[in-house]
Amino acid sequence: MWPLTIGVAVASGAVALVLTRALLPWLRRQALDRPNPRSSHAAPTPRGGGIAVLSALALGWVVAAFAGAGTPAALAPLGLGLALAAFSWIDDRHGLPVVFRLAAQGGAVAAGIALLPADALVFQGLLPVAWDRIAAGALWLWFVNLYNFMDGIDGIAGCETAAIGAGAAIVAGLVPGAAALAPHGLVTAAAALGFLWWNWAPAKVFLGDVGSVGIGYLLGWLLLMLAIEGAWAAALLLPLYHLADATLTLARRALRGDALWRAHASHGYQRAARTLGHAAVSRAVLCLDLGLIALSVATRAAPALTAAALILGGVLSGTLLWYFASRPEPLASDAR
Repeated sequence: MWPLTIGVAVASGAVALVLTRALLPWLRRQALDRPNPRSSHAAPTPRGGGIAVLSALALGWVVAAFAGAGTPAALAPLGLGLALAAFSWIDDRHGLPVVFRLAAQGGAVAAGIALLPADALVFQGLLPVAWDRIAAGALWLWFVNLYNFMDGIDGIAGCETAAIGAGAAIVAGLVPGAAALAPHGLVTAAAALGFLWWNWAPAKVFLGDVGSVGIGYLLGWLLLMLAIEGAWAAALLLPLYHLADATLTLARRALRGDALWRAHASHGYQRAARTLGHAAVSRAVLCLDLGLIALSVATRAAPALTAAALILGGVLSGTLLWYFASRPEPLASDAR
């Protein structure tokens, strides 16, 4: 399986690399992101690079499924994710009311939950089936949105997608019954790396909602499937920094009485990028992600270490968040 999986992943990465470059002139005409007071970039930059990533990802997922390396069960969520991405492309170009965005995301999540096998339990039997489905759907919907929130500086979403995809592939290979998920994780990581060539600071293109929402949906499905197969600790650890930063930022804004749906630049990674720079922050998050992958693997290789791995992952994520939050805001004359 692995030679075929690696070949499909490499091809997907190459498609993402080439297709992103090919789309740049068109994206400059269709969806140019101009800086505003809440932006983290200083120059007009096209958004919509997620079209290339999702095209490469979809090709790889379909080939893996039909070649017998992946699982056909991934094709229905793939279709739902692509439909949601298409809707998000409309949002990229025209801006849609938040209620429409949430309705589309909620519908895609509800459809994905309905596709789960009747005996599939995300929370491993701790909740009745009905509540298991409701809680899983709520987490999936939050994950889709936080993935969009965390795509706010050059390189960070590409790094996180590559790390979660690769981590999911490694963990799936260690879980009985989950090996067919590994090709889908590896293809996702490779497609993200192909895009990252163009998105690293200073970025030549952004994912856009079409990318962050679509990829967030598909990674959410992968993580839920890992949890269903018993790798719930790994499913929590792999995206832990993104979960922590987005959730704590939302809670802080709610306590201040801010409108939660309005654009802002107050995430920990965004505040740090104003003094440390985009590349330094993305590298720091990637280093943490590599550590979280190692801890995720440890929960499968030595299940007795699960509690320790979860605690250490929380400490490492909290430390990075504290470091980011402790950076002084730049003076107005020094701002990018």
